[in-house]
Amino acid sequence: MSFVIDDVLVRNDPANGSAMGTMGRRLPVLFDSPHSGRVYPADFQVICPHPLLRQAEDTHVEELFATAPDHGATLLCALFPRTCIDVNRAVDDIDPALLDGAWPTPLHPTARSMMGMGLIRSMLRPGVPLYDGKLPAAVVADRIDRYYRPYHAQMRATLDRLAERFGAVWHVNCHSMPSTLGPDGRDPLAADFVIGDRDGTTSEAGFVALVAETLRGFGHRVAINDPYKGVELLARYGDPARGRHSIQLEINRRLYMNEETLERHDGFARLKGEIDTLIRRIADHAERRVLRRAAE
Repeated sequence: MSFVIDDVLVRNDPANGSAMGTMGRRLPVLFDSPHSGRVYPADFQVICPHPLLRQAEDTHVEELFATAPDHGATLLCALFPRTCIDVNRAVDDIDPALLDGAWPTPLHPTARSMMGMGLIRSMLRPGVPLYDGKLPAAVVADRIDRYYRPYHAQMRATLDRLAERFGAVWHVNCHSMPSTLGPDGRDPLAADFVIGDRDGTTSEAGFVALVAETLRGFGHRVAINDPYKGVELLARYGDPARGRHSIQLEINRRLYMNEETLERHDGFARLKGEIDTLIRRIADHAERRVLRRAAE
């Protein structure tokens, strides 16, 4: 079952008892894709060309994980673009210099925000601005109310329901990463996948090991917390002491798409099959843990 709540696509929501995966089981597993949205609001006006703007998306990531509900998991996807507002940043991570008008509460801009990559982007990438001036504070506040708060409310509600029902929950925050890094964008990224758990603080080690071993079994190069550790969605919801295990999974775009045109290439089908297997193994891991807990 799929439905849209406040620009968030939800499939196999645990609040709906009839929304079962096709394998006939409901499991405490959540996959979310916060950056693959490509429904650009009519009032989102930028000076950056649209084809270039779209390169900031985690294009096709929601398709790679589309079978998650078939294995009893819940899939959550933002429909709005990250360049409009980034739900993987803290709500106060705003550069005051971006705002035209007073902000009602204290702001705590991070280094990312000062680079134009905070909650509200001012730069698509270094040297490529999104706007020709400041943004009215009322516009920023509206984006928070329309997109940010509903996404986090749905995340929190889903995780709470699953944890209450099963005693624990396993969450994969799904992303893609560019194939090159560095200030000039020319340094090749060696890893095919990067798993982040904020240096072991947001998940049980066994969950990280399961994902890493599965991907390495396909011949992929897997890095842990380097160069991506996970940001707001892991920091806010990962709490292994309470049985809430959150990891971030970054997929190198070169594995499945042309990074300039955003078109899928021949590697997409292979990767999709590997991700399907990964989803199944995560689902089996959660089911074993739930059954073990029930038997104790």
